Parts: sequence; structure tokens; C-alpha cells
Amino acid sequence: MGNSVTVARLTLDQLVQVRILVPQYMLPVNVSRIKEGKNMKFFITIFRDEDGVFIAECPSIPGCVSQGKTEQEAESNIREAIKECLEVRAEKGMPLTVSTRQVEVHV
Repeated sequence: MGNSVTVARLTLDQLVQVRILVPQYMLPVNVSRIKEGKNMKFFITIFRDEDGVFIAECPSIPGCVSQGKTEQEAESNIREAIKECLEVRAEKGMPLTVSTRQVEVHV
């Protein structure tokens, strides 16, 4: 298995994987959506580090990172991390997310 990046559309109950290189633009979400208990969709990235551990990150939530021994474990762990990060950010009155964009780079 080579080093690859997996980006996924994530609801809190279901994950649908899509293989692309860069997360697409997403708009910030409203705090009231968390209080209502609705599903929210996020892009995540997953890659395998030099030690073989899968690292999962949610680029639209600064500092929201998790890991796992398998891709599935990393996905499960990042779901929980997203929930916890959103709760903490809402409690502190911080914006829940930041904008992410897809950019084109000539290589």
C-alpha cells in the first residue's frame, strides 16, 4: 500500500470515501446545528505516516487530528474527534470551522 491521501465526505453516522488530492471549499457551519443534533458533512484527509500509522485530519477544523492502526480505525477516531472539537469550539464561542479551498498548482 503506497502513501496516498484519502478525502472523505463525512456525516456523523456515515462515511463515503472519495479519492482526490485536495479538500474542496466548504462554508462555515452555524453553532445552532450542533444544538439541534443534525448531521454535518466534513472533508477529512487520511495518510499513512513513516511508521505505518494512519493519520486523519479535518482541515476545516483547526487542530482536529486523530490516528489509527488501520484506515477504518482512523476514520472512526476522527469522527469522534470532530464531535469533540465542535463541542469545545461552540462552548468557547469560537467559529466552528474555517474555509478550505481547492487550489491548482502547476508542477
